[in-house]
Amino acid sequence: MDQARTHPPQPTRTTPRRAAPGGPDAVARFAAQWRHQRPGLDVDPMLVVGRIFRLAHLMDAALRPPFAAAALHGGDFDVLSALRRSGTPIRPHALSASLLVTTGAITKRLDRLEAAGLIERQESAQDGRGKLVLLTAAGLELTDRLIEQHLANQRHLLSPLTPHERQTLQSLLGRLTADLEEADLEEPV
Repeated sequence: MDQARTHPPQPTRTTPRRAAPGGPDAVARFAAQWRHQRPGLDVDPMLVVGRIFRLAHLMDAALRPPFAAAALHGGDFDVLSALRRSGTPIRPHALSASLLVTTGAITKRLDRLEAAGLIERQESAQDGRGKLVLLTAAGLELTDRLIEQHLANQRHLLSPLTPHERQTLQSLLGRLTADLEEADLEEPV
């Protein structure tokens, strides 16, 4: 039997284990597995991009419960927040553009929020065919309550970082976000 024969890779655990305090996270373990299987492969980008995706998943799961408790579906709070931040009624098309979702998705969200008594649609004084969307008193109260809770939950998620680390991370992520928003990501590498 040939001693130089390579063995097929052993199955690896697909569900990431929780990192031991001070130990490697799931993405670091994945990168280590790739380095073991493909020693010449540069997996350093995975340590950033993979962590961003992992954090997005973990943070979404941690931030969602207050919205669910308020009977809000995915994206509903985004609509309420956009209306609250604007301070004035908004056309549905402008909401769609500002939230980067289709007009169909906005219509479904607006229908749900209107049925819940959180928003209302009014005729535009400038264009009788156009509608404007605004928060009701109940929508305003709910949005103000939830944004405080949402920010407190975000602070809690970031609490392992020092203020300086948070500022550095904020700056780096802002720079990367701005660059990617301007880049043509349609072009494959």
